[in-house]
Amino acid sequence: MPRRPVVLVTTTSEVLRAVARVHTNTAYVHALEQAGCAPLLLPPLAGDAAVSAALRAANGVLLTGGEDVDPAHYGAERQAATDAANAARDATELRLVAGARHRRTPLLAICRGVQLLNVACGGTLVQHLPDEHPRTLDHAPAVPRHHRAHEVAVDAGSRLAAPGVTRLAVNSLHHQAVHRVGAGLRVSARSSDGVVEGLEAEHTAWWAVGVQWHPEELVDDEQPWDRSLFAAFARAAGG
Repeated sequence: MPRRPVVLVTTTSEVLRAVARVHTNTAYVHALEQAGCAPLLLPPLAGDAAVSAALRAANGVLLTGGEDVDPAHYGAERQAATDAANAARDATELRLVAGARHRRTPLLAICRGVQLLNVACGGTLVQHLPDEHPRTLDHAPAVPRHHRAHEVAVDAGSRLAAPGVTRLAVNSLHHQAVHRVGAGLRVSARSSDGVVEGLEAEHTAWWAVGVQWHPEELVDDEQPWDRSLFAAFARAAGG
């Protein structure tokens, strides 16, 4: 039986039905299993030692979507439209990125994940697109999560580009976006309004790819591209 790479999947924590719990969306687990990976949910953790131990046991890291990143991490004041942050989650994921970069552990970052990746590398974020860029597309339309809301243009020389595919229709579920790009990253995709839709590590030794949309919601779609992204991640992780 082929070996399944173990992938750490980040989660959030909140009080549900009067009990503190950790969780993530099942779609991430389904997409990883379909790609041949073994997902391992990672809760927000208290310190470096636990994060380091988790990374030593893993072949890949998936940064999931969710809460806004605390603007303090990129030297900004919180704006009115910015949601409350989860401090423990921010700290855990910032440690994960630093450790994955050091160990060259393959990393796939989705929605909040690409924003967190950018912040971890010294970049900044647009806190609310309708306020800071009012002429942009609607990046959070009131449609089902699997609805392909707009197209993105993909850099033909990037890890994101499948052979011959430079334009993709994607879903869209965000109000924040990458602003100044962090050190060691490059933009690999944009929407027609200029919003960054994809980032990746410049260094070829580290497979790190981030997308602003939610490909995990699209892996059962007839279009194969989102499945191919998870397949590429699985290969990078040793699958």
